[in-house]
Amino acid sequence: MNSEEEFYDAETGELSSFLFSLFVYRTTLPAPMFSRNNFSVWGFLKKCIGMELSKITMPIVFNEPLSFLQRISEYMEHTYLIHKACTLSDSIERMQFVAAFAVSAVASQWDRTGKPFNPLLGETYELVREDEGFRLISEQVSHHPPISAFYTESLNQDFVFHGSIYPKLKFWGKSVEAEPKGTITLELLKHREAYTWTNPHCCIHNVILGKLWIEQYGTVEIVNHSTGDKCILNFKPCGMFGKELHKVEGHIQDKSKKKRHVIYGKWTECMYAIDPKVYDSSRKAEKKSGSDAKKHKQEQSAVSDDSDEMPEVQETVAMIPGSSLLWRIVPRPPHSEQMYNFTSFAMSLNELEPGMETVLAPTDCRHRPDIRAMENGDIDKASIEKERLEEKQRAARRERARDEEDWSNRWFHPGTNPHTGSQDWIYTGGYFDRKFSDCPDIY
Repeated sequence: MNSEEEFYDAETGELSSFLFSLFVYRTTLPAPMFSRNNFSVWGFLKKCIGMELSKITMPIVFNEPLSFLQRISEYMEHTYLIHKACTLSDSIERMQFVAAFAVSAVASQWDRTGKPFNPLLGETYELVREDEGFRLISEQVSHHPPISAFYTESLNQDFVFHGSIYPKLKFWGKSVEAEPKGTITLELLKHREAYTWTNPHCCIHNVILGKLWIEQYGTVEIVNHSTGDKCILNFKPCGMFGKELHKVEGHIQDKSKKKRHVIYGKWTECMYAIDPKVYDSSRKAEKKSGSDAKKHKQEQSAVSDDSDEMPEVQETVAMIPGSSLLWRIVPRPPHSEQMYNFTSFAMSLNELEPGMETVLAPTDCRHRPDIRAMENGDIDKASIEKERLEEKQRAARRERARDEEDWSNRWFHPGTNPHTGSQDWIYTGGYFDRKFSDCPDIY
């Protein structure tokens, strides 16, 4: 094994992966979420209508105690779906689990109405999970526009998962819309396959008045560049009466465009696969029997003019006989609502155990004092540190401009995605050699 494979720390003479594997991951945060009741959201946001929010310094009251780089790592919560895909011999069956993984990757956003902290230029985040069989490194590679690059690899060398994301946020009066620009690539190495897709749009409703709620919508096309298979998923908008809220429906087609499987479910709950003919027959019967009930429900419904009221959540996904379960969400801990609606996986992401400081890069966002203060419940300190870090970043940018120096990223470089031909950020390698002496001082 080389040093990258062993995670060897030359300074301590220890295997850093062993250190991470000793952790019993925490199941709560040091302090509960603070109240936002005394903050005038409208007083701030009325100046931002139609603007891109990534260019605006946001009050800390909008945040949750994680960096966007840590939020990206939540894609990996259901890594077992990739491992399952790697074991299958049929490409269409592999696509089913890749599609389930793509849906599961956004499931943690359900009820997560806090905004992650914008990463500083050069900020990094690593996550080593031997229990899940992967390690991840991410870096903020651009500040304007804000671009985050990530690279994940299987510890068994079964897959690599990588991409770059430019989250465009806009405020539209009652809602904030997030458009996650950027391509995501999953490579199943044993099968010599590469899959690419982009995430759906996300909208947070009632940022001014009423109960905050989230919907994902848009078409996600997953392409297997090796076989020509495709999966087309439709994340449905909730609609006038909310019947479609959280629903995802789509199909897998082979290279001849023959529909092979239908996939259906909710991104907040579960996903199933079924034969297309069985699915179509079931839906026809459902529409015939449910037309009268639907008419009565619409007559009883009303829509508020003051807020985009969250529609009543419909019954759980009804499994059609003959369906196969692909994925089901892990229930959140009972105290999740007091902890920014974090999942159990998210609770552990900013954990900093004794000994980790000597292993992590100095740019790792676990070292960020503003996020740490917010996690500990000290909002005043968090706000002061956030302003200090942002000013330090601006001063560094002015100094580089004065000296006519260009910023140089440490772990990723711009390049071309070999599967799509689009611009992407490519992992340079070497992070897990842990030679961090030339890392920038950003905190």
